[in-house]
Amino acid sequence: MRWEIERNGGIDALRGLSIGLVVVHHLALRIPLKETALVDHVPRRVLAALAYNGYEAVFVFFVVSGFLIASHSITRWGSLSAIELRAFYGRRVARIAPCLLALVTILGVMHLAGVRHYVIEREGQSLAGALLSALGLCLNVYEGQTGWLPGAWDVLWSLSIEELFYVAFPLVCRLLGGARALAVFLAMLALSLPFTRASLAENPIWQEKAYLPGMAAIATGVLVAMLGRRFAANGRVANLLRVTGGLGLASVFFAGDLLWQVLRDGVMLVLTVSAGCLVLGCHWRQRATAAALPGFGWLRSLGRLSYEIYLTHMFVVFAVVDCAKASGASTRAGFLWYPPALAICWLVGALVARFFSEPAHRVLLARFGHEPRAASSVR
Repeated sequence: MRWEIERNGGIDALRGLSIGLVVVHHLALRIPLKETALVDHVPRRVLAALAYNGYEAVFVFFVVSGFLIASHSITRWGSLSAIELRAFYGRRVARIAPCLLALVTILGVMHLAGVRHYVIEREGQSLAGALLSALGLCLNVYEGQTGWLPGAWDVLWSLSIEELFYVAFPLVCRLLGGARALAVFLAMLALSLPFTRASLAENPIWQEKAYLPGMAAIATGVLVAMLGRRFAANGRVANLLRVTGGLGLASVFFAGDLLWQVLRDGVMLVLTVSAGCLVLGCHWRQRATAAALPGFGWLRSLGRLSYEIYLTHMFVVFAVVDCAKASGASTRAGFLWYPPALAICWLVGALVARFFSEPAHRVLLARFGHEPRAASSVR
């Protein structure tokens, strides 16, 4: 039996926006938009929203990931408490492992070859330590203890959080049993986000990369999936949620500094709840009308390739930045490097998906991701 789950155009577009913000953020750290000619024509607040919301975009990814994994699990097994462990873990390994193993292998070779931007040279760090932490789902802990790793390694901090959550997720679902107990647990975890972040302020790196804040965002996504499954789609409510979620995200992206003065770490909770509203609204809207988002195919394509782009984009960023510096072009023209960088990131992600990650995923899924026994709730 094939278990086909329809893609949601709105959610793919949200993922595309998020990966776009991540790429632009890493470019902007090296080719600052505020130093380009755009500053003469675009408000600084808009430039800042484009350039400095990469971290927030990762938390949007966490919410979306929680929603997708939970909703797909409910579709396959009927309820979260019925998840079949072998199939669940097999599917996660099939999706994550090929690109992760390929990336750390390439990064290890580049480190040993002494390639600029890829050499691990900070005191207290080593290639062995980076490899073990990346494969052991604790690269975030390693960075919290030893400092920042080179950029292409650093992106793996979020993967450590996400995959550790999914190691525990089906076990917690089985342990708690009923949906009500699980929902209470997830709500407590989701609402803990401002408090766990505030408690980690003494170590800025660990505050940014700690497990619990990231898992709180993923828990928000799981709750949204449970709500989406529990209640019937309503077009009017869906539209209200999309507008509310969109405005909430915009307030954080464009006025996060102002919100911070009032809410402090609560700004991140505004972000995750807003992302959850937008995801639920997109989910219900598609169920109610099957409507697509005209004119946003490019953004949806970015979203569908978000995992491949996320893991590979730093190769493009470093190459583009080096080309920009070697060209001798004026800093004022730096914004011209952004569109080709985004296009190349998409192209690299598409090639990796087409010729490596998708074929590897199919092979591993056939071997380890055994389909569950038929469930009446699966369409």
